[in-house]
Amino acid sequence: MNLNQRKSALTVKRSSHSPLAAKPRILIVGAHPDDPEEMAGGCAALWRASGYTVKFLTMTNGDAGHHETGGGPLARRRQAEAAAAARILDIEYEITDRHDGELMPTRENRQDLIRRIREFRPDLVLTHPPDDYHPDHRYTSLLVQDSAMSVTVPNICPLTPALRKNPIFGYIIGTRSVSRMFRPDVLVNIGRVLDKKVAMLCCHKSQFLEWIPYLTGTLDQVPAGKTPQRAWMADQWKRRLKGCADRFRDEPVACHGVVPGTKIIYAEAIEICPFGSPLNDAARRRLFPFV
Repeated sequence: MNLNQRKSALTVKRSSHSPLAAKPRILIVGAHPDDPEEMAGGCAALWRASGYTVKFLTMTNGDAGHHETGGGPLARRRQAEAAAAARILDIEYEITDRHDGELMPTRENRQDLIRRIREFRPDLVLTHPPDDYHPDHRYTSLLVQDSAMSVTVPNICPLTPALRKNPIFGYIIGTRSVSRMFRPDVLVNIGRVLDKKVAMLCCHKSQFLEWIPYLTGTLDQVPAGKTPQRAWMADQWKRRLKGCADRFRDEPVACHGVVPGTKIIYAEAIEICPFGSPLNDAARRRLFPFV
């Protein structure tokens, strides 16, 4: 992506109210608008409640994800949906202006991501598992992994100052993923912020109330009216998040921190990537005070 393309990126910015500059900064990188909420909406709500700075970044504008509209009108609709979701947690939400379904792990895209990571200066970067079902998700994961070894190298993208310390990188899922390789290092109980995650997902009406029901043949099951739709979404996501907890509840208890896994009903799960800094005990306590 050239400089002019970078300037044209769709950006939704929200202010941070972190009282301490030293508090962690968390970057969630998804392929499409709605992916960060789906993967990490619960963790994001917990981090914000702790005063941490959280940013959502997507590698495409989502302009192909609908059965009745597409292109510019859909990209602008999804930008507005992302802005509504960002307001719920008061976070920055950046949407890069690449076409949905066309993301490739090119050098140009990797360099663009390196610059964005450096500019945000995160302590933790999370993205899709590398064996996710969607090519845009897989290539986003690969771009994040390939950026991990370069964000501290001064002579790569030399006009954007390199980070002095590599962030921790990892993968996160907030549903019963199709990934076969995923093994969590942290299982996060998001029960107390489940309503905020559902509220963020409900902002993406084009996806969860239209496009995905169309793909799954359940469009006729979507109720009319905002309140019934919210209840329907809550029921759908409770099942998904319980599936995530059920899948990983029998993993070694060490990955759950000090909370016994059997107490976790609704979960988001994180696996640490080996390419960044390690998740040692001090980093675990700093990044996951709610675990």
